[in-house]
Amino acid sequence: MTKSPTRLLILGTGNMARAHVEAFETIDGIDIVAAVDMDPDRLKAFCRAHDIAQAFDSLDAALAWGAFDAVSNVTPDRTHHPTTMRLIAAGKHVLCEKPLADNYPHAAEMARAAGQAGIVNMVNLSYRNLASMQAARRLIAEGKIGTVRHFEASYLQSWLTQPLWGDWKTDPTWLWRLSTAHGSGGVLGDVGIHILDYATYVMDREPENVSCRLKTFPKAPDGRIGEFVLDANDSFTMQLELDGGALGVIHATRFASGHINDLRLRVWGDRGGLEVALEHNVERLKICGTADLEKPVWRDVAFAPTDSIYRRFGRALGDGTAAEPDFNRGAALQKILDLAMESDRADGAFLVPPGRDTG
Repeated sequence: MTKSPTRLLILGTGNMARAHVEAFETIDGIDIVAAVDMDPDRLKAFCRAHDIAQAFDSLDAALAWGAFDAVSNVTPDRTHHPTTMRLIAAGKHVLCEKPLADNYPHAAEMARAAGQAGIVNMVNLSYRNLASMQAARRLIAEGKIGTVRHFEASYLQSWLTQPLWGDWKTDPTWLWRLSTAHGSGGVLGDVGIHILDYATYVMDREPENVSCRLKTFPKAPDGRIGEFVLDANDSFTMQLELDGGALGVIHATRFASGHINDLRLRVWGDRGGLEVALEHNVERLKICGTADLEKPVWRDVAFAPTDSIYRRFGRALGDGTAAEPDFNRGAALQKILDLAMESDRADGAFLVPPGRDTG
């Protein structure tokens, strides 16, 4: 007997929703049946562009209809928690945009509820799609650089100094990201979760303690443009000690002129070093292994393509298996982001995640 396609609903039809739809349109066994948005014009245009039959102006209306199995939640950050909790209660599988929630208690509640409901749950940490990242994790797990001792990671954007994406001063698409009142967690909340996941996933280590400083730079007279108060952080620097003892730094900014959307991680062990990066949309992976330390020589490492999160979500929907990164991972990352904000309020003090005993 042929299995019926999974019926997918798109919740939120903003900029990122297009990427979700275009990815799912290429996956066998997924049928995009509906979309939800409070903006009627945007919803109508989105459904027309992607040939989506059902359109709803509220989650209430969509749940009353009910003829869907899974949801891509592409709503603003602050609405991830209330919308996803309702979807879990209705027994719907959920792929949620990052961050999972805007604070750890909400993220943890979502993870617990998803586990208890037995639904497929994933958070869209999109850089997990990078083949170089997956290959770097395997090299470290195989002991190719020995025991990790030190690392540095960065996420560099330049849209506050380069008009590549348009003029941020006049475009609400970018202005909301600079305003906490409009739901922004600043560069820490927007891309901090990505670079934190990137670094700790590759090393397969979790933070034992965290210190962080956040900075918001003046960008307009009186710190506002129209309705947008520009108070969200623009840059952060973070120090972390990981389980196993490795020490390192992570930083991110929107003032990195010349860097469109670039990630880099360098890791040094007691028997070698490794560098993995995505720069100008090109992936690369290099290693200086034990045999090359005397010279020293860095060698490029080849890597094979990997499945995207969208495909892994689709596969999990088809066979009922668990998939990573799940809500537990999203909650664990949110715990560190919350600590980073608390550390900044405490003038950069080192803080220990709850449940950790550094002895």
